[in-house]
This record gives sequence, structure tokens and C-alpha cells, in this order.
Amino acid sequence: MIPLSGARVALVVGDVVGHGISAAATMGRLRTAVRTLADVDLPPDELLTHLDDVVIRLAAEAETGTESEAEAGGSDGGDPAILGATCTYAVYDPVTRTCSVARAGHPPPAVVTPDGEARLLELPAGPPLGLGGLPFEAVEVELPPGSLLALYTDGLLGFREPERELDGALEELCQTLTHRAPSLDALCDHVLGDLLPDHPADDAALLIARTQALGTDRFAVRDLAADPVTVASARSWASRRLDAWGLADASYITELVVSELVTNAIRHAEGPIQLRLIRDRTLICEVSDASSTAPHMRRARLSDEGGRGLLLVAQLTQRWGTRHTHTGKTIWCEQLVGSHP
Repeated sequence: MIPLSGARVALVVGDVVGHGISAAATMGRLRTAVRTLADVDLPPDELLTHLDDVVIRLAAEAETGTESEAEAGGSDGGDPAILGATCTYAVYDPVTRTCSVARAGHPPPAVVTPDGEARLLELPAGPPLGLGGLPFEAVEVELPPGSLLALYTDGLLGFREPERELDGALEELCQTLTHRAPSLDALCDHVLGDLLPDHPADDAALLIARTQALGTDRFAVRDLAADPVTVASARSWASRRLDAWGLADASYITELVVSELVTNAIRHAEGPIQLRLIRDRTLICEVSDASSTAPHMRRARLSDEGGRGLLLVAQLTQRWGTRHTHTGKTIWCEQLVGSHP
């Protein structure tokens, strides 16, 4: 589970072919790659595309290393190392209550709604990682608050069998996930105990998350015209919203941040422009526009009249970044506040 910008969270489960130290080392490298790509805030389908390139490169390195060992007489002459992996990557947004999911040859995630209905998410299987040249497709679904989202490896199903028997195992998984348990840990224990034999032949991983939604009193959105005169009204609107949230102490910095980000959007991007404030564990300020060009922070020279906006934002806030969307980009920043819900 990886925290993302905008109070979102990424859930990821993957599986590497093989067992032993080599497979464990490969999984460690892929975990690092996933974490790095998640920090860039890539959509699920794009992240899997980049991860596919990583697997291809690792496979090439492994094959080259094996050949080098054979030429040096340090290999037993066996087959070159074979590398393959599968993965499911999901991003949940508690503001819009939507979950964007893509998978690479991995079993489909399961969802249990608050009324107890369990189902598998219908999304393209995608090719396993390491094939290269084939597309991945993300599907966005809306999940009611309190839903359970389960990601797992095929080792949880107990075997790798023909489609008919696999369907039965998936149905049994969905039924087991509807069990009422006092906690998610207890539910995981129940699922593992119910589905796995005493001595499983394959590794099994299970990740269960319960979705939550931010209430309308925890975020605020304002559409802005691409006109410099709107900067002052955006600052005033943000200040009033913070007063209503009991965060007046953060108004000064927030007004400066809003002023810089909105001004940059008006000068260097395209409309429409949207300002969003989110009150979560941190105070999040986001400005979205229709331009796909990402800003770059630089140190302005003494003679420059501008160019200090992002540097100021970086100095005043805990962290900041840019994420690309289907309609443009969003620049966001987070402030630590004295208390949070």
C-alpha cells in the first residue's frame, strides 16, 4: 500500500515466476521499481508499461550474466535464467470514490460491497510483465464507502489448473471474502485458513483494504477563469474555507501557495483552471489546468522578475509535486497542520 498525492492510495500485488534467492531478489528489485514509479504518480496502465520495460531489462541482464558465466566456466551449462512476473496495480481516490485498476496477467481483484455482494472486477487481463510491445488497459470503477477490495496472487487459489477449475476457485474466494470478521486481519486469517491447504505448493499473498470516502465537509472545489483578476478571489475563498475548518493558522501560507499556483496556471497553462482544497491528515492544495506541460523548479537570478514561485511553494510546504491527468495536469502541495480528523 503506497500513499499518493491528493489523499489517494495505491494498492499493488505482484508475483514472480520461480522460487528461491533469485526470485526473491527479482521481487525486491520490482518492488523498488513500483515504489519509484508510484512516486511519479503514473496512472495504473502507464505504470505497468514502465514496469514491463524493467522486467525486460532484468531478463536481458540475467541472460547476459548466465552466458558470461558459461564462457568463463563458472556455470553448470543449464538453461539461461527465465524471468517473468504478473502484477495488479490499483489507485483509490477517497474524494471521487473511484478506483482505477490495471493488471498484467494477474488474477482479477475481488470486491465485496457493504451489502455483502462479492464479485470479481471485470477488467482486461493484460499480458504478463516481460513480453513487451503489448498494451495495458486501466478500468475505473466507483466503489461505495465501506467496500472491501482484495488483491491476491494465484497461489491463494491453491493451484494452476484449467479455466473450469480456476473459475470454481475464484467463486470460492468471493464467497469466503463475505465472511463477517471483527477486523481485516481476522478476515485475512479466515480466507487463508479456508482456501490454503496445510502444506501449500506455492507462495500466497493477500491484501484486503476497506474503502473510505472523504465527506463533502472535508474538501472544497472552485473553478477559476483564466484571468489574473481571479487570483485575489481565489486567495479569499481559500482563507474562508480554512476558517470554516478551524485552520485559520494555516491561512497565511495557504494564501501564498494559492496565489503562486493559480498565477502560474494563468500565465503558463491553459484553462479551465480548478482549485481544490482537501483536509486530510495534511492540508492539501491542488491547482489543475488543461496543459500537459509539467513545471520545473529553478533558482531565479537576482535580475529575474519571476521564476521563484515553485521554489517558494517548496519552501513553505511539506512536499509538492505534479501528476498528469486525462485532461491535463495537477500541481499539488501538502502542509502539516496542528490537528487532523
